[in-house]
Amino acid sequence: MNDVQIKKAAKVYDVIIVGSGAGGGMAAYQLSKAGANVALLEAGGYYDPADAKYITQLKWPYDSPRRGAGTTRAFGDFDAAWGGWEIEGEPYTNKPGSEFAWFRSRMLGGRTNHWGRISLRFAPDDFKRKSMTGIGEDWPIGYDDISPYYDKIDRLIGVFGSKEGLRNEPDGIFLPPPKPRLHELMIKKAGTKLNIPVIPSRLSILTQKINDERGACFYCSQCGRGCMAYADFSSSSVLVKPAIKTGNVTLINNAMAREVLTDAATGKASGVSYVNTLTLEEIAIQGKVVVLAASACESSRILLNSKSSRFSNGLANSSGVVGKYLNDSTGASRSAFVPSLMDRKRYNEDGVGGMHVFTPWWMDNSKLDFPRGYHIEYWGGMGMPAYGFGWGIEGLNGKIPGRDGKMKPAGGYGAGLKDDFRRFYGAYVGMAGRGEPVPLESNYCEIDPNVVDKYGIPVLRFNYKWSEHEIKQAKHMQDTFEQIIHEMGGIALGSKPGPENNYGLAEPGKIIHEIGTVRMGSDPKTSALNKFQQAHDVKNLFVVDAGAFPSQGDKNVTWTILACSMRTSDYIMEQAKQNNL
Repeated sequence: MNDVQIKKAAKVYDVIIVGSGAGGGMAAYQLSKAGANVALLEAGGYYDPADAKYITQLKWPYDSPRRGAGTTRAFGDFDAAWGGWEIEGEPYTNKPGSEFAWFRSRMLGGRTNHWGRISLRFAPDDFKRKSMTGIGEDWPIGYDDISPYYDKIDRLIGVFGSKEGLRNEPDGIFLPPPKPRLHELMIKKAGTKLNIPVIPSRLSILTQKINDERGACFYCSQCGRGCMAYADFSSSSVLVKPAIKTGNVTLINNAMAREVLTDAATGKASGVSYVNTLTLEEIAIQGKVVVLAASACESSRILLNSKSSRFSNGLANSSGVVGKYLNDSTGASRSAFVPSLMDRKRYNEDGVGGMHVFTPWWMDNSKLDFPRGYHIEYWGGMGMPAYGFGWGIEGLNGKIPGRDGKMKPAGGYGAGLKDDFRRFYGAYVGMAGRGEPVPLESNYCEIDPNVVDKYGIPVLRFNYKWSEHEIKQAKHMQDTFEQIIHEMGGIALGSKPGPENNYGLAEPGKIIHEIGTVRMGSDPKTSALNKFQQAHDVKNLFVVDAGAFPSQGDKNVTWTILACSMRTSDYIMEQAKQNNL
């Protein structure tokens, strides 16, 4: 790279953070509050869900210019998701036989703007899977190390739930949960008969106000559109905005990081080179500490592209593990028609933006033929219909119970079609398993030697396949779904997935929970980071996204990203005060 072509900024920041999602937003919040001068780089544009320019909340489905089609956003026009699995000019590739789908978010706050707000703590056993089962890898930290930070996150951000005393699902500091809706009461009743726990869900949505900056949920069920009351957690509104108000954060949007720069004499990180995505100008900024939080795959891409004579294999990669042990949550789902939910009186059943109940992992894997567990998420009820909803009528071979109780052809045209849809509305339920895979060295991302994006930055190439562990787990999910549906008196829609399609196991990457490409560990020969997510090779370089995690857990990872980032940020300030960085 020719330095003459790069514009160099004169200011030297205390910390440069790449990425404004859960990890980056928390680092910016914590470090700026402690007085550090921070540059926050975000590859996407500015976003504020309370700004009139961005509000899509409470719009009717028919207000969508494309009637809800995801032609400009992956989940439809109104969803707060700028980006997707495919972005024009920003390709990635797969090796033959691989099938990894990589979701990139291009907006302030990243993927925290459109996630499900499922906010679960990892359990004590999640940190020591290898010791317990001989499969996978132990973390260099345990639950006791991270638990105080979970507590701080609960208080700072807010999460509703209930005290259950479950070993695999540690309790937190909870706001009151919303009441279950009718279909959820039926799911709970069925679960009780089957000895499957169904408990209040744990979502980072404010059922009560916790401060003057954020309002309480008003139950429109549209968290995915971005909340103008800031009642749900998004990094952009809950962390980045307060960080900017300190006066210690310089936010730089549309900044696509190319590489971490290093000092030739010391090998320490000295700054970040990024491309302005609007002008295509390349700019280098200087910093005393560099924190990567660009997402697991993007952070590994930056490190692998940060080559020099000292770091010929990529930065922080003397172990050779950067990019390796990539894994995403498993996912399989099933939906059903429940005749007893037909012909109901109409009332507002929106609720919060997500499930009011869920099923935590309840079984002992030592008695099963797969080594890791999963939780179950549920949906259904009389929420706002999407444009063009058919809600599974086709899964019943086009027939539904008539008013006389006999099966009849569904709909047709005009008044008959409208009547059938009205009767069917609210009688549809669904469930999805989200499980823990076993991290494998053979699942990885690397730099494609032949492809660059429109900014001239080499792109990632993926190699990923599910193992028999995940396939057997998906089979167990499908068997469980059918048990619950049958106990509810429901009719499962479509054919039950079988071995020919891995029992409905979603394509890797489709659950958007990827972790593990810059794993932490105690041994520098087998890990890239230490227990504080500090690079073994470069002491002033940190990674605070899920790339640092050695394993997934059967939980969504966002709460653990936040807690670990807060812990790392405190460590950075402590080490900076001691001149150790």
